[in-house]
Amino acid sequence: MTLRNKVFLGIIFFSFFQLSIHAQNRDRNIEEVKAESLLRAERGAYPLGGLNIQDVRDALDKVPTRNPDDWATGWSAIADKYVDQAKQATDPEKASALYKKAWRLYYFAQWPAPTSPKKQIAYNNAIAAYLNYAKNFDPPLTVVKIPFEGKEIIGYLRMPKKINGPVPLIFAFSGLDSRKETVADSYGEILKYGVAIFVLDSPGTGQAPIKASPTANRMFSAALDYITQMPNIDKNRIIASGVSFGGYWAAKLAITEKDRLLGSVAQSPPIDKTFDPQFISSRIYTKEYLFDYLPATIFIYEGVRTKADLLKFAPSMSLRAQGLLNKPTAPMLVIGGANDTQVLLPELQILMSSGDVPKEFWINPSGGHLGREAKGWTDPVIFSQVIIPWELRLLEQSGWKKNQPAD
Repeated sequence: MTLRNKVFLGIIFFSFFQLSIHAQNRDRNIEEVKAESLLRAERGAYPLGGLNIQDVRDALDKVPTRNPDDWATGWSAIADKYVDQAKQATDPEKASALYKKAWRLYYFAQWPAPTSPKKQIAYNNAIAAYLNYAKNFDPPLTVVKIPFEGKEIIGYLRMPKKINGPVPLIFAFSGLDSRKETVADSYGEILKYGVAIFVLDSPGTGQAPIKASPTANRMFSAALDYITQMPNIDKNRIIASGVSFGGYWAAKLAITEKDRLLGSVAQSPPIDKTFDPQFISSRIYTKEYLFDYLPATIFIYEGVRTKADLLKFAPSMSLRAQGLLNKPTAPMLVIGGANDTQVLLPELQILMSSGDVPKEFWINPSGGHLGREAKGWTDPVIFSQVIIPWELRLLEQSGWKKNQPAD
């Protein structure tokens, strides 16, 4: 079935303070976290997709409490074993596969954010393991460092194999608890069509040089300045793409960088009411988010240290408060789930009714955050069957011709 046939426009509008069936008045305790982690690992669900079920059991056995350092230590112990095996491997492909396993485990060791010393060590180890895994990539991955305000914007660039002049590029970035490594892994599929990818951590996450704030989109603008000067990149065919909080930046850039973007994909983007203090207070604990949503959210914002700080600061992030919603936009694909408890459907309706050009919406009536399901419309399936086809179609409408992928 085509993307167009799957676009679901019959959005049911409801109050931002409904869906109480999904709400909780406390975070999961350690035993509940373990049980839910194991359940998600068995389904291959976020954020445990790609993890070996026995590795998950072994790691959970080593986590005695919800203390962030305990969490990082337990998961890192399993990852360390794969790193040791990879260092001993003589076959580059085998070493790469082992480093991939280590990367995914270290990534979950620091999840949802490196809020403690050992979680920070786990995050650093995740990057190192990913780059060792990436040594075997074909086409290769290049680490790009862009000077920015006395620091560096660090991104990953992958070019397609066949280059006949400048190529289109997907400019993608992470969400609240995803990282550029996970996004790059998802977007690897588009390379075979002759499209490049450039992936960043969004402000306040990963290796981003600045925290999130109403002006943090300047980081993306600086990256675009750099990208558009690259001779092998078609500066007229750049598409932005962001997941979750990265979707916020994708939606904002569709407005602020309209003239430099061919289009934008925003997956479950918070826009306005998600930043309302009452909404934040009602959504700190949801069954959909595994644990520690509040610490992860506090972690990303500039100058925010407590819940009180967050409730005071968050409204400034609203695109309505910033006066952007009535401005012209680039073409957009907006993705969401009717059962999303983190970014509710009325947020997406705000985008639908703003700007100056029609937008395309893909709303999964059975989906949660990002439109995902436990089975069926999983994250990889949405990337493969919804996001990438839309991007390729937009590029073709601009006059570009895609490569035919090898069987």
